[in-house]
Amino acid sequence: MSIVKTEIDVRYQETDQMGVVYHANYLVWFEIGRTKFIEYLGFNYADMEKSNVVSPIVDAQISFKKPIRYGEKATVETWLKHYDGLRSVYGYRILNGENDVAITGTTKHVIVKKESFRPLSLKRAFPDWHNAYKREIEGV
Repeated sequence: MSIVKTEIDVRYQETDQMGVVYHANYLVWFEIGRTKFIEYLGFNYADMEKSNVVSPIVDAQISFKKPIRYGEKATVETWLKHYDGLRSVYGYRILNGENDVAITGTTKHVIVKKESFRPLSLKRAFPDWHNAYKREIEGV
């Protein structure tokens, strides 16, 4: 299983009145990490979209352990937690500037035709991508 690390510089605009990162921004950081994970495997989400296929989130879960503040560097760790040919579940851990686990979470995705949102099989639509995900899950 590959874990891809992505550094985030916490910007002032990402914080709330309490001086900590506003909770909705963690979903944005998850997306940044997920995009880097996909690129690490040799694929590009924009190429998927050129085929009129998109990958919406169908479920998201976030747990808040410690605050992250403006001026810190956060590290998003991303991996493929589950894949069954139709659904992909990505795992995330966000470390604060002191390398403590601040946030954990998952997002579940499917791929669909952009116009109809009709579900597709990754195996049929993008066989190389499917094979890479199978290897990640099997630890090969």
